[in-house]
Amino acid sequence: MRVRLPAAMLAAVLLTAPVPAVAAPTAATPVAAGPFAAVPFAAAPGPGTPAPVSPPSGAVTPDGTAAAAGGAVPCPRVAAPKVTRSPRPTPPPAVPPDRVVGGAALDTAGLVVPPGTPAPPAITATSWLVADLDTGAVLGGCGPHEYATPASVQKLLLAATMMPRLDPKQIVTATPADLDIAPNSSAVGLVAGGRYSVETVWLGLLFNSGNEAANLLARLGGGADGAAGGVRAMNEQARRLGALQTHAVTPSGLDGPGQFTSAYDLALIARACFADPTFRRYARAERTRIPAQPALKQKGFQIQNENPLIYRYPGALGGKTGFTDYARHTYVGAAERDGRRLVATLLGAEPRPMRGWEQGAALLDWGFSLPREATVGHLVEPGELDGAAPAPTGVTAEPEPLPAGTVRPAAARPARDDSAADRRPLTIGYAAGTVTLAALVLGLALVRRRRRTDRPRTR
Repeated sequence: MRVRLPAAMLAAVLLTAPVPAVAAPTAATPVAAGPFAAVPFAAAPGPGTPAPVSPPSGAVTPDGTAAAAGGAVPCPRVAAPKVTRSPRPTPPPAVPPDRVVGGAALDTAGLVVPPGTPAPPAITATSWLVADLDTGAVLGGCGPHEYATPASVQKLLLAATMMPRLDPKQIVTATPADLDIAPNSSAVGLVAGGRYSVETVWLGLLFNSGNEAANLLARLGGGADGAAGGVRAMNEQARRLGALQTHAVTPSGLDGPGQFTSAYDLALIARACFADPTFRRYARAERTRIPAQPALKQKGFQIQNENPLIYRYPGALGGKTGFTDYARHTYVGAAERDGRRLVATLLGAEPRPMRGWEQGAALLDWGFSLPREATVGHLVEPGELDGAAPAPTGVTAEPEPLPAGTVRPAAARPARDDSAADRRPLTIGYAAGTVTLAALVLGLALVRRRRRTDRPRTR
């Protein structure tokens, strides 16, 4: 017989249980419910307490910015130009246990940073997070568990799911269904009937954010159910990684009803990607060629990595750019400095006064300025929330070189103006009283399994 822990009891546990490395939350005056409502709490001050944490507001300002209320520390922001955007989709109802994944201090719509550390940069992103790829420490964030639409950073979830399954040397044929993408959305230039190596398709996906490449890879890895099976596998992988706020509807990140993620989830997904040596090689590569298709009278052509971070940021490891009207600009970027590898994730940004990758670079600079022991939470390990033995994802091995003639790795080069490419529409991560830690983890897993099947999704 399966034992279920009632959600109300679980919430009570979360409100009373101390969490390692962060201050124990205490009861606070409830805030008004909203689309981002969550369990309210206030952090108790003390040594090592992330400063300061207050109840999330759940409010969203007209420009899409999460508003701080109830004493929450507002995130440092710079004024962004007014833009015409599509209506913001309504996120699913908040699930309180999902908002404390990685630590209770992360349950805020405002700013959470280690005490006594420099202020993070003022940017236009509505939510962001900086974490250590190797230790899993979360260094700070702004609304890290707030729902947002991903745009093409969702392709990282596709990579984390399918890259270990697919043989890079396999030759595949593009189909008309693969090329069925939104008009004027980003494409690498595959043609129906064209034959390409899986490696070439991955590079097209990561370099040019090819939406047709995403469709092909999801179809290839989706088994008998094709691309639909690929999307289902992506959602299964998100759950395994602990990315409970992520729900994929399209493999490319093109907007779909009910498709959401969070800055924290993007960091989990990015960590899984950068643990894969094949992904690391692709993400740092600079250019390759899409082969000619003589039978289709299609000439070959060169493509290059459109992530400016790899050209302009010392120690850059790569990442992913994204843009849709719903999502605005999204970005994931990682870099290494002094043997330390950090990742920055951001959602809902505008490209002025800083473009998405520049905001990511500013967050990385801030993260590298913090002491190595600074933390406000942690990235959960794959399977940790299900009670399975977690498999550490942080690795530091250097990427192997690509086969000769396939891809030239990025090298130091003078700065160049990539503003046109960056601006174009690219649809291109306890014990408390008699309650034990094991009981809490079991309760989280049971509640999450039940909610997985009946959680409302926006249509």
